[in-house]
Amino acid sequence: MYNMDKLYEAVEEKGHVCIGLDTAADYIPAAELKKASSAAEAVLAFNTALVNATFDLCACYKVQIAYYEEMGLAGLKTYSETLRRIREKNCLVIADIKRGDIADTASRYARAHFEGDFEADFVTLSPYMGMDSIEPWIEFAQKKGKGAFVLMRTSNRGMKDFEYLEIKNTSKKLYDAVGDRMQEMAASHEGKYGYGAFGVVVGCTEREEAAAIREQRNNLFFLIPGYGAQGGAADDAALLLRESNGGVVNASRSILKAWSKEAPADADNDFAAEAARKAAVEMRDAIRICAKKGSL
Repeated sequence: MYNMDKLYEAVEEKGHVCIGLDTAADYIPAAELKKASSAAEAVLAFNTALVNATFDLCACYKVQIAYYEEMGLAGLKTYSETLRRIREKNCLVIADIKRGDIADTASRYARAHFEGDFEADFVTLSPYMGMDSIEPWIEFAQKKGKGAFVLMRTSNRGMKDFEYLEIKNTSKKLYDAVGDRMQEMAASHEGKYGYGAFGVVVGCTEREEAAAIREQRNNLFFLIPGYGAQGGAADDAALLLRESNGGVVNASRSILKAWSKEAPADADNDFAAEAARKAAVEMRDAIRICAKKGSL
């Protein structure tokens, strides 16, 4: 069974929310920062509180490694421990690492992030060195059910610099070519629910193309960024779903920092975790309502 099948089932059970633990020290209540001996320790305590408060209502978590790398070795220990604690809750976790190298280098990255101290269930990958930067990861889908989300049409402001370049003598854009190749791969590694072992990243900030992308890519599961702080809303995300499934919607800052909107001076991790849970519930319910109305 591929992890993508498990993710499909988690969406059916819990909804579409993917909580991004892209946790910076300045997202944490001041009282907790003062108690901790280091920023890395404070981040781990904060992450643990949020996972404990939300694991029953989100389909998965996404952990962006850059927030941990910047803290050095202590930060990487916190990253590893955060992954472990999520997986101990029988929840799925995406390592947001955006790797994109070839041959033996890619194989070593795959071992680093699908085994050992940094083991995750999924990773994010950049395809722009070609399919030989993606293929070494497939071995772990076959052996251990692991999955990946390949950057296709992202949610950042600069995505049109390259992703929207037109392919000569066609009506397609570069992101279309990525989708085509990933669909071919998905057909060779199809799971229980008709989705490939590897999916793609499709942001929800450009809604005018969303319905067409979803219809064209019916065997690809989507990781959908752009919700919340980047401006995407529940109805935008719902356009990228298929029969109320087929995607998870990531939110990071809007959940991590939900506590700060009406925070007392002595706010702690319990307060932050309760606010995160409330924000995640509101997000889950809003997407479910829109998905029933608007998904294919």
